[in-house]
Amino acid sequence: MAIQLHSSFYVHPGAWLASEIVEAHKLSVTEAARLLHVTRQALSTLLNGRADLSPEMAIRFEKVFGLNAETMLRMQLAWDIRQVRERADEIDVEPRFVPAEHEFA
Repeated sequence: MAIQLHSSFYVHPGAWLASEIVEAHKLSVTEAARLLHVTRQALSTLLNGRADLSPEMAIRFEKVFGLNAETMLRMQLAWDIRQVRERADEIDVEPRFVPAEHEFA
């Protein structure tokens, strides 16, 4: 049986970065963008959950704030999967296909 996490465990990495990094360090979005060498608009879009965390942005946060890029990207992946699972019934595919030689008892 698969482990089911409560939906509160799924947080967009931008929202987490906003509260736990930018706000925790008492930085404005403009100041954080300057440290990361990105535009204020690009950072604001991420922090407000309107853009996904890219691998490059994850590396920028790792270099400036000491966060682990892989951990942040796993957070993004978990968020993405959760969003798609919420609309999984809308995804149209052919019935399950398992070749005869790969069937399991």
